[in-house]
Amino acid sequence: DILKDTPPDVFNHNLETVPRLYKQARPGADYQWSLDLLQRYKAIEPSVTTKSGLMLGLGETLEEVKEGRVLLFDKPLTWTSFDVVNKVRGTIKHTFGIKKIKVGHAGTLDPLATGVLIICTGKKTKTIESLQAEMKTYTGTFRLGATTPSYDAETEVDNWGEKEKIEALRLEQISKSASSMVGDLDQMPPIFSAKKVDGKVAYKAARRGETLQLRTKRISIFKFDVTNLDVKEVDGHLVADVDFEIQCSKGTYIRAIARDIGKALHVGGTLVELRRTRSGDFKVEDAFDLEDFISSVKLLAPIKD
Repeated sequence: DILKDTPPDVFNHNLETVPRLYKQARPGADYQWSLDLLQRYKAIEPSVTTKSGLMLGLGETLEEVKEGRVLLFDKPLTWTSFDVVNKVRGTIKHTFGIKKIKVGHAGTLDPLATGVLIICTGKKTKTIESLQAEMKTYTGTFRLGATTPSYDAETEVDNWGEKEKIEALRLEQISKSASSMVGDLDQMPPIFSAKKVDGKVAYKAARRGETLQLRTKRISIFKFDVTNLDVKEVDGHLVADVDFEIQCSKGTYIRAIARDIGKALHVGGTLVELRRTRSGDFKVEDAFDLEDFISSVKLLAPIKD
């Protein structure tokens, strides 16, 4: 009755409403009872989706929660991919009293990137390899006229380009350089990366001032469009910020793309913003907000007498 008397738009716009109604309707409600009630609600208002925070993609029984699911998140800025994995694992274990559950991600995103991050739980972690292999789509901004050791904003600028060369840049020229990169490439990974050489992690070695001999990796760029050019002054230096969209294969370092296009134009380049908008069939507009997801999962916790 509570559900029938509540306008559907309340559920569509307030992630916490239904879990709270569970507890109001039946203070001693357990997780399974809550999900049974939800099924009745879904029959009333079929438009409710997993993203609304109701089913949460975790499953319809505790057994299904343990069995595993593929979850889609919009990774927050500054979070590492493993930060998200650990947060999801810890929340599921604590909320549902599960001592052990496998959780992993299907494709790393750098801390300074946002967007699509696929998280697999339980037996669904076996699908990670196939999910990682899917084509990726990114949007972002690279800065021409500046370089950094990490090829992104994690490290400080170590070199500025020549003002005259920056002033001479044109969108058509940059677009032509981007188009020349479409196809199969042997890409040199950034020294600030998780690549390993003789057991040493590249970014850890780089922070110690060590230089490792990284090897190129074969990648594919399927589409590379530049959409806007903004020439401006940063810290007293002229730079050109270029917005882009790129579709590429697994293992492509977009930071390295920024480096290479900067080299091709003889001005240097670094990445200043990156967002993964798609991985295979998974789109960022269908992704959970991490904090909303965590809050809603906690509200579905079984109530102990």
